[in-house]
Amino acid sequence: MEKYMIIDGMRIPFTDEKNILQVIHKAGIHVPTFCYYSDMSIFGACRMCVVEDNRGSIHASCSTPPKDKMEIKTNTPRLHEYRKMILELLLASHCRDCTICEKSGRCRLQMLAVRFGLTDIRFKNNREEMEIDNSSESIVRDPGKCILCGDCVRMCNEVQNVGAIDFAYRGSKMKVMPAMGRKIADTECVNCGQCAAVCPTAAIHVKSSLKAIWKALYDPKTRVVAQVAPAVRVALGEEFGLEPGKNTMGRIYAALRMLGFDNVFDTSVGADLTVVEEAGELIEKIEKGDNKYPLFTSCCPAWIRYVETKHRELLPYVSSCKSPMEMFGATIKEYYKKADEEEGLKTVSVAIMPCAAKKYEITREEFIRNGIRDVDIVITTSELARMIKEIGIQFNEIEPQGPDMPFSISSGAGTIFGTTGGVTEAALRRVAKAKTNEELKAIEYLGLREFDGVKTAKVPYGDKELDIAVVSGLGNAEKLIKAIESGELHFDFVEVMACPLGCVAGAGQPFVYREGKEKRAAGLFKADRSSVIKCSGDNPVVEDLYHGGVLEGRVHELLHVEYK
Repeated sequence: MEKYMIIDGMRIPFTDEKNILQVIHKAGIHVPTFCYYSDMSIFGACRMCVVEDNRGSIHASCSTPPKDKMEIKTNTPRLHEYRKMILELLLASHCRDCTICEKSGRCRLQMLAVRFGLTDIRFKNNREEMEIDNSSESIVRDPGKCILCGDCVRMCNEVQNVGAIDFAYRGSKMKVMPAMGRKIADTECVNCGQCAAVCPTAAIHVKSSLKAIWKALYDPKTRVVAQVAPAVRVALGEEFGLEPGKNTMGRIYAALRMLGFDNVFDTSVGADLTVVEEAGELIEKIEKGDNKYPLFTSCCPAWIRYVETKHRELLPYVSSCKSPMEMFGATIKEYYKKADEEEGLKTVSVAIMPCAAKKYEITREEFIRNGIRDVDIVITTSELARMIKEIGIQFNEIEPQGPDMPFSISSGAGTIFGTTGGVTEAALRRVAKAKTNEELKAIEYLGLREFDGVKTAKVPYGDKELDIAVVSGLGNAEKLIKAIESGELHFDFVEVMACPLGCVAGAGQPFVYREGKEKRAAGLFKADRSSVIKCSGDNPVVEDLYHGGVLEGRVHELLHVEYK
């Protein structure tokens, strides 16, 4: 017999929903929350999601299981005043400089204050002045804006297994901070920024690089060159009212030129280079018979940092390939070097990324050659949206354009790098023997496009079978590593992305829940289907770079790295 609840007078059936809140969502009702995320444990701290049953009892809907024939109301005079009181108390100890806040317009506390019509706070503001932690290259901690919802703590500890921050002290003295009062840069923080992604206020936010980029754009002696990561194209439109997954790459090129960028390219070209080099490493490893540990991918800087801080024994088994951004950055700098000397210009290489950790990656000494960074500035998808709005560009109305020469062609394999499983699928296309439509379809149907945290597959390779694993989320990576080190599991190739679901869910993207992230991934696979070139090695731009281009004789120098 069907189980159901009565929600605001509506009969809503339920099956395996874990809590009342999920059943309420089925009813099309948005109950306010601060501390609830379906991918993390139930915390029940904010109490904004409370509901009232037909007996007058109050329940936290996020932590109460649904019961058959249970009757609740999501909005009563009592609940309304209760929620307003919570908001007033939060604002009584919160910074109210909303107009100059990094998260103004996107802050959930601000949004709910508007939603509940709060125009006056009855309580004196007792906010304690606390030092802003600006030590990280990727994120900024502003403790004065923390509402103690615990989202960042659970993300860092439960999902990412990093443990850089936690609750300290008790009662009214409680704070979220690194252990022993350290700066965040002095912890094992991997710069993934997922804490900032789930923070409802600006207590933790991604560090801005907009001052540096405006300075470069307004300098007549500077050539500003941009590369745009695959995941950006399926998320930027959300800032302008479009659905997640809508491919806006053509409009992005047009907007960048309107902003003053001199040349615009697709990082998928760098991804094609990565596929060629990483697949080569995989083939070499297989032929040598080295199977103690798998070859781990190296595209994600947060994953690299995680290995350095928690699993240094795995560093020799991490691919020596630079990330696509760094490969392309080095290529761009070398390509424009002669023209800069002749024209008296300086090339500033800008990368537009979905990721907070990329801001950290460009500062590493391994990516600085002769005192010059391969990539000078990283801005996020959200920062690009702010630039477009600041100038007044009507993003939805501009005509799409294409990339510049000579890096104007990329493959579908490079495009799908932006989602979990994409790197592996691209590499398998490279090592495939025939590369027929049937063979490429067989790779597609291996299950690597699913959104599970860990995916495995067996792939025929000659007279052998390759064991492949794809993992996203560092907590999932930790479980897989333990299984590999214990001998329980064996793999030849493992793709790791720090952010759950991959780059489409990077901390630099506009915030959406899981369904929106899955739509972004679907948008990348749709772009791949319409690509003329499916395999990275078939890209003529890549061929030209290796033969007669800037990479000839310098492949190891420009495309590979030895982490120190």
